[in-house]
Amino acid sequence: MNNQKVFLLLNGAPPSKLPNMAIYDVICATDGAYEFLKNNNIQPTFISGDFDSLKSLPNDIKVIHTPDQDFTDFDKILQILYDKEYKNIDVYGASGEEQDHFLGNLHTTIQWKDRLKLCFFDDFGRYFLADPKVEITNCKNHIVSLIPFPVVEGIITKGLQYPLSKENLSFGERIGTRNKATENEIKISFESGNLFIFINH
Repeated sequence: MNNQKVFLLLNGAPPSKLPNMAIYDVICATDGAYEFLKNNNIQPTFISGDFDSLKSLPNDIKVIHTPDQDFTDFDKILQILYDKEYKNIDVYGASGEEQDHFLGNLHTTIQWKDRLKLCFFDDFGRYFLADPKVEITNCKNHIVSLIPFPVVEGIITKGLQYPLSKENLSFGERIGTRNKATENEIKISFESGNLFIFINH
């Protein structure tokens, strides 16, 4: 497995504060997000997309044209990264702006869950599609939400104000929003389903 770390910027709401870019081995963006990197003097490893939102293509970086309209720019750039054997991807700009894009990005994440490790960041915190067993550190007093897509069964939590013990969550019936971490390390496990975990700052 390629353990190099990837920074990926999508064309949602850009971060108000960039992370330490030095920790990333690869920096990439979809075409609509390229201008943000350019305006912040960040040179990406490559950009990809159908380039319908760029007036002119840059000639000093690698440009990968992906015109297939049957897939989103997010899905297409994930395919590129997967083909290059990158697995660990931090995603920015996936939320905010048009909310149908945000939900579509969650849908794409589920499709790639067995092949890539994606973690999303925005100005409010981070979120990710959880493995069946996960330990999260440095989160005491942070708000933690558990969102099933659409059903998650047999959830057990440790370190949250309102614990779950072999319980089910179902979108449209019961979800786990606005819980709170009472410990610095929390543990969450479940038996089946797709569970998104949101951790606010």
